[in-house]
Amino acid sequence: MVRLHPNEISFPDPELLESESGLMAIGGDLSPQRLLFAYQLGLFPWFNEGDEILWWCPDPRFVLFPNDLKISKSMKKILRDHVFTFTENQCFRKVMEECKNAFRKGQDGTWISKELIDSFEILHQHGFAKSVEVWQNDELVGGFYGVLIGKIFCGESMFSKVSNASKAGFLDFVQRNAENFKLIDCQIHSEHLESLGATMIPKLEYLKILKENQ
Repeated sequence: MVRLHPNEISFPDPELLESESGLMAIGGDLSPQRLLFAYQLGLFPWFNEGDEILWWCPDPRFVLFPNDLKISKSMKKILRDHVFTFTENQCFRKVMEECKNAFRKGQDGTWISKELIDSFEILHQHGFAKSVEVWQNDELVGGFYGVLIGKIFCGESMFSKVSNASKAGFLDFVQRNAENFKLIDCQIHSEHLESLGATMIPKLEYLKILKENQ
């Protein structure tokens, strides 16, 4: 693990640095420039609000290849019946704020600070971050956001206010972008995303794909 200098935007090479936990660096800041550089290298921030910033590149990496997407019969019906409607980039900051406030079982606090939201909003304004909104009866009931690095979409966080909202938005998003994205970076394992087709791949394989598709 490397301690970052607050005034120098640099990171250790995740290809060379071994870490059983996946923790690559600590410190630095959450400036838009540093965030973008981190994602381009294959790192992402994840920490408790109020603590020092932690930068991760886990091995193995949890990803979804669009062609491996699994849609259950019940979800196919939800999509077919247009239970929800979907938009992109209509209220980016609101989606991040909802993700910040979403309750997550077993998780105390959130890494989505106001500083992080401010920086991501700048990345969004420059086309490096996007949101997906899920609507029902003109109400925002779900969504997610992430970072765009070439043909890699790095999913960050999602929220749902009604059952299956964010799942439907994610499935629709992956289906519509199957030709645009090489993979969806899901970062760390979750049973929810595994049920949708996500799988573990070696860190070095992920970094190779990332380099080739920026």
